Amino acid sequence: MSGFRESRRRFVQTLLVSAGGVAASLPVRDARPADASAAAGAARETAAASTDRPGTEGAPTVLVLGDSVSAEYGLRRGSGWVEGLAERLRAQRPPWSVVNASVSGETTAGGRSRIASLLARHEPRIVVVELGGNDALRGLDLRATEANLDAIAKATRDAGAAVLLLGMQVPPNYGAAYADAFTAIYPRVADRYAAKLVPFFLAPIAGDTRWFQPDRIHPTEAAQPLLLDVVWPALAPLLRASAAR
Repeated sequence: MSGFRESRRRFVQTLLVSAGGVAASLPVRDARPADASAAAGAARETAAASTDRPGTEGAPTVLVLGDSVSAEYGLRRGSGWVEGLAERLRAQRPPWSVVNASVSGETTAGGRSRIASLLARHEPRIVVVELGGNDALRGLDLRATEANLDAIAKATRDAGAAVLLLGMQVPPNYGAAYADAFTAIYPRVADRYAAKLVPFFLAPIAGDTRWFQPDRIHPTEAAQPLLLDVVWPALAPLLRASAAR
């Protein structure tokens, strides 16, 4: 737990430095208009679904529903942690398919609006949810954030898929109470839906500016393997459980 708190402290310091010491001035990840984000999301889903390599046709699917951290914001196409996951899972026997439905600028409300169609279209065995950071950076009502994550997790479980939540943290833009309340959302949702949880997705790189792009928000290409290494220990048991079904 002490390591977890230290990662959080360093992450807050990084973001405060990037904002010139003023937490409220932190930029939102990819603040494009909602309609542009939605259009990009549709294109992203189509592209992701069509890039499965030979040998994965009919393979069970892992769906990643995230924001810019998972959508390769500022990175070369194919260099993000989700593509690294796809490469690793294609080497499994039997192989798995990965669909990256992440959208830069996405909020939990956006993810909630898309989850039903994504589940129907891709029929995933596992859904990895990396959402909430944009909600907090915009100071949105955390009751709505939790309700949205609840709805995403419930829809996923009702569809027969397992859930992996990737927790995020923010500096105390609107006070430490807000930041703490945000952090507490993820374990509550995970408990309610028997989901696997990574408490803080950016823990291995938090506080070290070498791992972040100039905006000090988005991880660099070099950081992507570290993010995958955070996800893998939580995801691997879900893969094994699904294979045993």
